[in-house]
Amino acid sequence: MATLDRDQIAEDLKKVKEEGQSRYDRIRDIMKTAVSESTTEVKEGSGEIRSIVKDAIATGIEVFKEKGGEVKDDITAAIEGAIAAINQKRRQTINTTQAQMKQLQGQIEAEEAEIVQEVDLVLDDIEQTGENQSDNIKEAVQSAVSQLKDTEEAALLRKRYAQLQAQLSVVQANLANRYGDNYEDIKNYLDDAKNWYERAKAEPEVFTDKVKERQQEFEGKLSKAGGAIARKEKELKGLLSDLWHSLNEIFREDKKSLPPQE
Repeated sequence: MATLDRDQIAEDLKKVKEEGQSRYDRIRDIMKTAVSESTTEVKEGSGEIRSIVKDAIATGIEVFKEKGGEVKDDITAAIEGAIAAINQKRRQTINTTQAQMKQLQGQIEAEEAEIVQEVDLVLDDIEQTGENQSDNIKEAVQSAVSQLKDTEEAALLRKRYAQLQAQLSVVQANLANRYGDNYEDIKNYLDDAKNWYERAKAEPEVFTDKVKERQQEFEGKLSKAGGAIARKEKELKGLLSDLWHSLNEIFREDKKSLPPQE
């Protein structure tokens, strides 16, 4: 049975001052540590975790009431700290799973690339066999080969896949920031978003000036978000949300620039 040291929480919160670390950050850290230590051995998804969080927040509220004054920021900091503690426990499992997925994805991409290369070589050989045939046979072979080779449609599919992966990575960065404070996780998600975004850009396509303008805006915001992570700024939440909308705008304009499908 997990126990929450409410007396220690109250004592720590009463000692919070404006010195060094900000009051907001200090309250958040106190609550995160208390909840994290109390839920270490608790099974995930159990009602016991909710009970611990509820008691921790109730303790904080009592302390804030005693001290008087504006308590909105103090309560917000306490709640954020408790949620961050829950998130931290789950995030470790997620990170392990994602690392495994990345490894498998890399293997799949390498094997797919080998298939494409091998098929292209075979098709080149087949095309050469038709060189000395009649014009009718030669044309038929060339037509069949061109249909089977890597097409513009395949390139477009790769581009759309890369766009979706970039969007997913930005969503994950937003979630990691919303429910936790592990800036390294957020940085990793934004690195993934940047890599997939670059892969989407690399696919052959004619970009309009509007798309290029959106791209410049997104790249500037991506750089700004990276700087905010390094400095651990509270404004990161707004920057990540803005980044998500900016990325969507790029891909929306990108789709408008495509020629109509026959």
